Amino acid sequence: MDMSEDDVVEKNYRSMLPGPLGVIDTWISKGEAVILATGIILMAINTVANVIGRFVFGESLHFSEEVNRMLIVLVTFAGIGYAARHGRHIRMSAIYDALPTGGRRWLMIFICLFTSLVMFVLCYYSVGYITTIMGRGRSLPSTGIPAWWMYVWVPVGFAVTGIQYLMTAYTNMISKDVYLSTHVVDGYKDTETEV
Repeated sequence: MDMSEDDVVEKNYRSMLPGPLGVIDTWISKGEAVILATGIILMAINTVANVIGRFVFGESLHFSEEVNRMLIVLVTFAGIGYAARHGRHIRMSAIYDALPTGGRRWLMIFICLFTSLVMFVLCYYSVGYITTIMGRGRSLPSTGIPAWWMYVWVPVGFAVTGIQYLMTAYTNMISKDVYLSTHVVDGYKDTETEV
């Protein structure tokens, strides 16, 4: 089985950032990979077990929906940091593309700093939301797990994404190239082939 270029980069990921920033970036990368892989595998196992239970034994797993809901929140909010690390978020770049390299780099620094600020503000509000849910004492009906546990990954995902955008801004400040993330240089690959 051939590994894609992204798979090779992720497997051998070592941050290009200097000192402690590089260590933090590498740890976050490894943590995201483990969380995403584990979350997806557990969702698949849970769903298959529920289908087997329903059609073979005539009884669904009563907790299956709640477990999948928790895993979807986990994968979604771990995934936003992963997408930021790989420069995979949607961009509207008509004005950006028209700028020279220096202008694109400074605009990318502004975009990353602003996005980082938004992520940290959302992190702050999500912590407030979790605190509110904790105060209400709600629990999930099938598993009995406190409802706020399902949302713990929301502020973590926002914080990791905010850190990732801060590190991307820093990478752009110390580099002459334009970076979409700490290791993805801005540019387009021509993937069309002539027939």
